[in-house]
Amino acid sequence: MNREKFIEICDANLKAVRTEFSFNQEKMSYILGISKKTLVEIEKGRSSLGWSGSVTLSSIFSESGVLTEIFNKSALDIVRSIAFENSEPNYRKANTTRVWWHKISEKDGFLIEQNIVSQHYRLVAPDNSILASSFDIDDLSKLIK
Repeated sequence: MNREKFIEICDANLKAVRTEFSFNQEKMSYILGISKKTLVEIEKGRSSLGWSGSVTLSSIFSESGVLTEIFNKSALDIVRSIAFENSEPNYRKANTTRVWWHKISEKDGFLIEQNIVSQHYRLVAPDNSILASSFDIDDLSKLIK
């Protein structure tokens, strides 16, 4: 999943999330920090939340059943992977219960895992810190050669 696809999914499901929480357009626009007119345009498919708005939506409504169904409770992991792609490592600790992760390879205690929902990869160090994440496995493989 890339930034554009993430935004597209958030745009397409904005109204469903608003309906799920029984918010009118005025209340939802206030919560997201956008104008009601912009919200209406997004819901009609004429405008977009963009990256910031999509991150805001998925963060504030991370417990949404609609978003949970789509992102399988990993929206914030997807946001982080997209945000930090091609960036310096963030070194946060990996969740030790790897329910959503499939081990792809291991070398000298370093793991490359793939998220079963978003299909992005992460490089996990022996101390369980996440060194990098990417949608391109070659980017991570180069780091442990």
